[in-house]
Amino acid sequence: MCVCRLCTVLDHKNHDVVPLKEEYEGKKAELKKTDDEIQQMIQKRRVKIQEIKHSVKLCEEDGNEEIAGGVQVFTALKESVERSQAELINTIKEKQRKTKKQAEGFIKELEHEICELKKRSTEVEQLSLSEDHLHLLQSFRTLKAAPPTKNWTGARVSVPSYKGTVRRALNQLEETLKNQMENAEAKAELKRVQQSAVDVTLDPDTAHPNLIVSRDGKQVKQSEVLQHLPDKPEGFDRSLSVLAKQSFSSGKFYYEVQVEGKTEWALGVVRESIDRKGRNTKSPQNGYWTICLSNENEYYALDDPDTFFSLKSRPQKVGVFVDFEEGLVSFYDVDAADLICSFTGWSFTEKLYPFFTPGLSICSAFYFCTDSNPLIISPVK
Repeated sequence: MCVCRLCTVLDHKNHDVVPLKEEYEGKKAELKKTDDEIQQMIQKRRVKIQEIKHSVKLCEEDGNEEIAGGVQVFTALKESVERSQAELINTIKEKQRKTKKQAEGFIKELEHEICELKKRSTEVEQLSLSEDHLHLLQSFRTLKAAPPTKNWTGARVSVPSYKGTVRRALNQLEETLKNQMENAEAKAELKRVQQSAVDVTLDPDTAHPNLIVSRDGKQVKQSEVLQHLPDKPEGFDRSLSVLAKQSFSSGKFYYEVQVEGKTEWALGVVRESIDRKGRNTKSPQNGYWTICLSNENEYYALDDPDTFFSLKSRPQKVGVFVDFEEGLVSFYDVDAADLICSFTGWSFTEKLYPFFTPGLSICSAFYFCTDSNPLIISPVK
């Protein structure tokens, strides 16, 4: 007995094959669509697994990095504590040594005088037993006079005071730890902004005619001979400056510039619409967020008026960090991991270009160029 696979009844009529074929193909298509959807779901989950694994990897890397930094900080703190403890003990021991040395000196003198006095006492006793009256009279005058001795009435051993010694050591340790923590925080802050490092190259078309830009676009210096080159429309004609090819209109970016050996320079960012022709006041109001070195040791932020500041050390490499949304421009002494200064609270509405000035005065027949060293855009480590 045969059973129809389509209607599953014993008694059936002939089926129309065409609709059945269409239904079959439709089911097939639906199954393929379902399988595609399943494959997409599988792929999404595989991608999510990779995302999770990547997050775990980042977590481990960041954690290990933080552990390494923490171990370094706490090792330094431990060494500081041990050093302070040793200095405290040495200070007290030195006071004890001086006191002991003074006391030993007094005791030695006193014992010497006691020895002399005992000898005199023995001589007096022997003389008192003598029956030789002439000898007694002759010796009495000599023995009557006491042997040379010191007046010990006001002699005192200087007992040092240890009061406050531990407190002073703790205060000094606290100051040391504070400085180390600030240094660690400064290094962490610099490391954080360095995560926003970008590749910056100089745009020779924007350079003043008396600037020389290297072929790789990573160095710029002032020409030691006055050059009479044609002025380019997009170039500076009075300010010895050059812009980067790259511009930024969102997010964060950071780059570093080597200034070693230079006696004058200016660095920072400027907005796209600044006037590159003629002289103008370089200030944030005019689209310049820059700092400057002049006369070898005068550091200041270009503003109206300029803001001068002093630095702990002479920067060899300067880091420039910009947070576009926060309206922040910060400058760092990279080697010292110190924040030099910041412009804060600005609203950036245009593209920003990295800005470089390797010299402040144009070399000429009347002015000898004293600073022909280049500004060098350095790779961020």
